[in-house]
Amino acid sequence: MSNDPFKKPEKDFTETLNEQFVQIDALSKAEYKTGLDKLLLLEKQTRQASDVASSKRVLVKIIDVLVNADDWPLLEEQIAQLSKKHGQLKDSIQSMMKEVIENLDKIKDIDLKIKVIETIRVVCENKIFVEIERAQVTKILSDILLNEKNDLDKACEVLSELQVETYASMELEDKIKYILEQMKLNNMRGDYQFSKILSRKILIRSLEKFWELKLRYYELIIEIAKFENNYEDIVKYNMSIYNIPAIQGDLDGNLKYLKEISNYLILTPYSNLQNDLISRVLINKNLSKLPKEYELIHLFTNEEIISWKEFKTEGLNKDIFNEDTEKGKLHLEDLKKRVIEFNLRMISKYYSSVKLDRLCELVELTQQETEDYIIELVNRGEIHSKIDRPRKIVKFIKTKSENELLNEWSQNIEELLENIEAVQHLITKEEMMAK
Repeated sequence: MSNDPFKKPEKDFTETLNEQFVQIDALSKAEYKTGLDKLLLLEKQTRQASDVASSKRVLVKIIDVLVNADDWPLLEEQIAQLSKKHGQLKDSIQSMMKEVIENLDKIKDIDLKIKVIETIRVVCENKIFVEIERAQVTKILSDILLNEKNDLDKACEVLSELQVETYASMELEDKIKYILEQMKLNNMRGDYQFSKILSRKILIRSLEKFWELKLRYYELIIEIAKFENNYEDIVKYNMSIYNIPAIQGDLDGNLKYLKEISNYLILTPYSNLQNDLISRVLINKNLSKLPKEYELIHLFTNEEIISWKEFKTEGLNKDIFNEDTEKGKLHLEDLKKRVIEFNLRMISKYYSSVKLDRLCELVELTQQETEDYIIELVNRGEIHSKIDRPRKIVKFIKTKSENELLNEWSQNIEELLENIEAVQHLITKEEMMAK
């Protein structure tokens, strides 16, 4: 393989090719092999003379002749042989592969098309100078397997083997497109874990120039987050989409993602981040255009107990809260949990202690369920509570740890010593004045 850009050709075959090509074009379709023989001779001469421009022209012409003759088996044979020729020029092989790829649409037989593509993939394998061409035909093969052969697993496997992030000659935008396509197929197959690994190959800051790719990227990782029921990530990713300027300018798209944000935000377990996000969403002027979502968000910002028995689920988003689907049932159960947790936080804020029976009545749970929720919230550090089972009283006073008690004792001793010193100073002052 050779391709020295500074090496001058030993001979310029431009005029020779101009004459020969006219003669070859004059041959009938049945005489294409005669034309092929002449071209193979010219290919050898241009290759040995290192005439890159002429060599490229000859290889492209060979492909054109075989395509016009519809002799794809011979074309496969020729591209395999020509790419192995001693001293073959890299630019020439690249031009030949591009010409073959451009003519693939002329193959009507799907199986034959797959066979030709596989030949191209084999020829281009482990050759950096044709890595882009190999990626292009791999994508074409993947589409055929998916759309024509209905073989999602094979289509996903073929495309996912490409490590496009290592292709130095490929444009950043094209790399992102290939990785997004890999993620899409893996999501379709249900392999969300591998899709998550693929998503890490894309740097978020590299998406700023391409808002459409940024939108596709976040939509794909939202699918992963929904599979994992990671509500916090769903909210964050939807907010990233919502903040894209092009989405901001589209009212329908704007409301669509704001609706997703609102519904999944109330499903997100309580945290400082979740509390901050609720406050930010509540002041969004577009939320008023979504009455049900506004009502939901407002419920979780009012410092009042929410009655689950009176909670109206009829107006909830059926895409998320649908009792007829497994996911919908899970979301409704999680919504009920968020309501109960919210109620316990509110009760702990206003009561220092409350009878267990009364607490069960307020949160609409059995005694065992109430205790389980209290234990969970205490473990997560959301409330401070102790249950006095013999007296059936729940206390919501924060008890001090050993370190806190020790620190308080140390501080008290320090204050005491300071007071003794001040008193001693005053006594001494009085004695001096008396003398």
